[in-house]
Amino acid sequence: MVRLQTEPFDPGVLLSAFCRDRQETGAVVSFTGIARGGKGAVTRLELEAYPGFTDAEIERMAEAARARFSLHDVLIVHRIGEIAPGEAIVFVAAAAAHRREAFEAADHLMDYLKSRAPFWKKEHRPDGERWIEPTERDITDAERWD
Repeated sequence: MVRLQTEPFDPGVLLSAFCRDRQETGAVVSFTGIARGGKGAVTRLELEAYPGFTDAEIERMAEAARARFSLHDVLIVHRIGEIAPGEAIVFVAAAAAHRREAFEAADHLMDYLKSRAPFWKKEHRPDGERWIEPTERDITDAERWD
């Protein structure tokens, strides 16, 4: 399941709900990304998405990960709109029979979200704003799954 939302979320609540009633799942791995403030250098992030396209592309990648890693389930919650430093920006959970598949799936999904998902990210700073592009490391991390 993929959810894009403007409202803040509680990763603990999401994880508890995701783990509930899993009698055949042996492992759940989750990741929560938090917006950094850069010691005051960033006042807020702004993420833009194209409704109906961005969520469909992420859902397509989640389904591919489900098949590739034999997942029981996957949950991706990603903020869009304005996000303050310290707020959760992304939550990924992967459920599988065994830990290795769950760990690899969560890592794979985050590499995709960080470098290839169709989001447009802008940092707002005291001295202006700038668009954020994936770093060389983000790109290299994603390429290892190709």
